[in-house]
Amino acid sequence: MSDTPSERTKITDGMSEEELNARHAEKMKKKKAARDKILATKTIEKGLLIVHTGKGKGKSTAAFGLVFRALGNGMKVGVVQFVKGKWETGERKILEHFPEQVTMTAMGDGFTWETQDRQRDITAAKAAWERAKAMIMDEEHQMVLLDEMNIVLRYDYLDIGDVVAFLKEKPANKHVIVTGRNAKDELIELADLVTEMEMVKHPFRAGVKAQKGIEF
Repeated sequence: MSDTPSERTKITDGMSEEELNARHAEKMKKKKAARDKILATKTIEKGLLIVHTGKGKGKSTAAFGLVFRALGNGMKVGVVQFVKGKWETGERKILEHFPEQVTMTAMGDGFTWETQDRQRDITAAKAAWERAKAMIMDEEHQMVLLDEMNIVLRYDYLDIGDVVAFLKEKPANKHVIVTGRNAKDELIELADLVTEMEMVKHPFRAGVKAQKGIEF
C-alpha cells in the first residue's frame, strides 16, 4: 500500500537532500521494475481502430498529431475530411508539403447546418466513404484518418452497420482513426482505443470566435 500525502510528509520530514534523493531513487527503481514487468507481457502488434469523440475540443487536433507522428516515422497516411471541405485548415496546408507521404481528400461541403441540403450531404458522405474504403484496403497507406466521420454517422448519412462490418475486415496492420462527437456505440465497441474529450471551458461560450491556428 502506498503512503498517503500526510504519511509521506512525516517520513521525509527532517531528511537531508542526500537522503531524499536516495529514497527517491529507490522508489523510482521499484516503479521501473514493475513497469518493465508489465511491458514484457505486451507482445501484440496490430493495426488499431482509434476513436476520438466527446464534446470537448481537440478530437481532430489529436488525430492530426498521430498523422504527423506517423509521417515522422516514414509512414504513408491517407486523410479523408468528411465535413470540412470548404475550410482552409492549417493542417491541410502543412500536409500539402508531404505529397509523397500524404493522400488528402476533403469531400464534404461544409457542416450539415451550413449546406441545409440533406441529399447533398448524403451524396458527399457516401463519396467520402468510398474513397476511405479504398485507402483502408490498399497496400499503400499504413494509417487512414476519417476526420469528422462520426458526424455523418450521427445523422445516419451512412449506415453504421455497413461501416462496422467493413472495419471489422480491415487489413490487420492498418491503423484507422475516426473523429467527431457522438460516436455510435457500435463503433466504440469495435474500437481498440477510444478517447472522449471532455469540455471544461470553451472560449466560444464567452463570445470568442473561431481563430486561425486554434480552430483551423
